[in-house]
Amino acid sequence: MSTTQLTPPSAAPETPAGRRPLRYRYPLGAMIVRRILAGIATVFAASALVYAAILVLPGDVATVVLGRNATPERIAEVEAQLNLDTPVWERYFQFLGDLFTGNLGYSTAGLVQGVQIPVADVIGPAFANSATLAAVTMVLFVPLALGLGLLTGVRAYKPTDHVVSMTSLAISALPEFLVASALITIFFSWLGWLPPISAIPAGDVALSHPDLMALPVLTLLTVSLAFGSRMLRATVIEVMAQDYVTMARLSGFPAREVLRKYVLPNSMVSTVQIFAQQLQYLIGGIIVVEAVFNYPGIGSTLVRAIAVRDTQEIVVIATILAATYIVINLVADLICIVLDPKIRTAV
Repeated sequence: MSTTQLTPPSAAPETPAGRRPLRYRYPLGAMIVRRILAGIATVFAASALVYAAILVLPGDVATVVLGRNATPERIAEVEAQLNLDTPVWERYFQFLGDLFTGNLGYSTAGLVQGVQIPVADVIGPAFANSATLAAVTMVLFVPLALGLGLLTGVRAYKPTDHVVSMTSLAISALPEFLVASALITIFFSWLGWLPPISAIPAGDVALSHPDLMALPVLTLLTVSLAFGSRMLRATVIEVMAQDYVTMARLSGFPAREVLRKYVLPNSMVSTVQIFAQQLQYLIGGIIVVEAVFNYPGIGSTLVRAIAVRDTQEIVVIATILAATYIVINLVADLICIVLDPKIRTAV
């Protein structure tokens, strides 16, 4: 009677040479490669969706830029110049090929007017200004969110917690443009301290005009703190309810030592994820805030490009924003793996 030897389900399959596949020998590296490949696929999918969405918008770049009085012959000439008479898929794959080689192409609206304006020259300064705005906001957000999260988490369900939580809940219910309008009313109309428009001169570094950056940063910071502090509060409350924290407090450890040794280290994974989410939020929030304050960043550039149906600029900006979003998410996941041994062993 023959017997069959069964392989446990958890055992890794052996190769013909008797060695396990690479994904079992290097699980962490395999996971990182999978995430990177998935991120690249997501970026391509996002750019394809944006490219398709532009096609369903009313009008086209030739009609929008040339105006309604343009002759059909002139519109046909421009469409042939921009290859608009070729299949959509062909134009899209041409865009991807140029993107792989680092060629961002020329502004579509510029080509209609007979001028070659490199997209890189248009979006380069805009991305620098937006990155500065996001960086300044995050530098202020991290310590303030940690402080408010710890304060409300440790004093949960007390008067201080109620005041902060109700205020943050009310702010989080408001859209960015409404918060920006309220801040303009307070700091410009009533107090006269800050300008309502953040039109940084072309070629200037954004940090050299702190007065022009103040209101956009304050708007983003207010909205970010409303969300971030509440999420950190929930994390701190959850950690404070753990048995090891309760035992430490009952053993007579000072409150500061309990926070430093037990609460903060065990909240780091959630904290990193919260900070990553807020940084990702800034990618979208910046677009609205920049449009309100006329800040010369990527948000204002994207709004202008959409208004004139500048296909090249829109798709390039959307692709870079999607890639930035995915990179932030990937970096946050890797940091969490480094911080939490349980995640490393579960990979």
